[in-house]
Amino acid sequence: MNTRKVSLHILFLFPLLHLIDSLDTLGPNDTMKYGDVLISQGRKFALGFFGPGNSSLRYVGIWYYGLPEQTVVWVANRENPVNDTSGVVAFDHYGNLVIRENNRSFPILSVNVSSMTLNNSTSAQLLDSGNLVLIHDLSKVVIWQSFDYPTDTFLPSMKLGLDRRTGLNWFLTSWKSEDDPAPGSYSCRFEPIGYPQLFLYQDRASYWRSGPIIEKLQGGNPSMPNTTTIVRNTMEVSLMYGISIISRYVVQESGSLKHFVWHGEQQQWTEVFSHPKEQCDYFSKCGPNGICGANNADQFDRTCLPGLEPKSPGHWYLRDGTGGCKRRQGVSMCQRGEGFVKVKQLKLPDTSTAAVDMSLSLKECEQECLRNCICTAYSSANESIGENGCLKWYGDLADTRAFSDSGQDLYLRVDEIDLGTHC
Repeated sequence: MNTRKVSLHILFLFPLLHLIDSLDTLGPNDTMKYGDVLISQGRKFALGFFGPGNSSLRYVGIWYYGLPEQTVVWVANRENPVNDTSGVVAFDHYGNLVIRENNRSFPILSVNVSSMTLNNSTSAQLLDSGNLVLIHDLSKVVIWQSFDYPTDTFLPSMKLGLDRRTGLNWFLTSWKSEDDPAPGSYSCRFEPIGYPQLFLYQDRASYWRSGPIIEKLQGGNPSMPNTTTIVRNTMEVSLMYGISIISRYVVQESGSLKHFVWHGEQQQWTEVFSHPKEQCDYFSKCGPNGICGANNADQFDRTCLPGLEPKSPGHWYLRDGTGGCKRRQGVSMCQRGEGFVKVKQLKLPDTSTAAVDMSLSLKECEQECLRNCICTAYSSANESIGENGCLKWYGDLADTRAFSDSGQDLYLRVDEIDLGTHC
């Protein structure tokens, strides 16, 4: 089921709790104590103090309202817990929302909003999306939102990516443990460099990669809803999804990215997928210019891309392909009759350093790559709209994976001899 069990605020205790008078809004003069909760207007989410797992510490968080076990989706004070039940949430005289504990206060927010407020004219409202927003009471403008500071959970209408205007980087970070929501070792980021991809990191080392994201994740996350929205312009690079059912993506303490949906009839969360799952899911498992494929346990699951050979045949013989593959010695591919072979059904190589030109057709992409002697491969940037757009790689190709029934085509530059062999 994978919900975090908490010591208080389980569904059957809700009638004993005190609801703030306006239910979904904390006004400038209101105080939320331990045991008080805000409930969103459609009764979808709740906000209040909670105790994770077996911890005696208290945190301010947001969870789904009305589920049998409390499922926390956001934590305000991940690294600043309250030691007992004396904590309160209120606005200070500058309009900042703070947590206080026995006359000691620290900000609940990671930004200072006092410069945007006047005369304590701020309210906090919990929305049905699970987003906590701070609203300037006079202008009714949202001046802060919890969706800009995700913890470990990705919800519908939340963004992952980068706001180029403000510098906000929307990414997920695992909890340290079920008892400690402080940032853990694993993070999930929608990387804007090159052509956007979703990465899992262990600390800052690449751990898993989705593949280039167009309208859905290519070969890495087939369960991403069809209503995925990608924004890629001068102002932001972001990924957002919408779905009509209760759904969440979570980066877990173990390092997995999991997708859950809620089944009301069974009254439980169902796991839709988990990554990484197989050996070939781990980043660059077969080294540069290799292909990792899911064969049976008795077969070596790593091969070289066409026209290449193992860098270390001895290691390859011992079923260690991490050194990857290289061009054969003496091969020249600069205006020497070389061409391209199609390698089907792949998770395309890492696009962090790939060049992108959405104005080119696939044929124009081939011609441009052929004219540049250091262009090693190309592919369509968007097969879903008739193979438009152009992705070009230079140098080694990293983290390529083969699939039996999905993936995308890669056109690999090979020598004239290999061109005849693999056509």
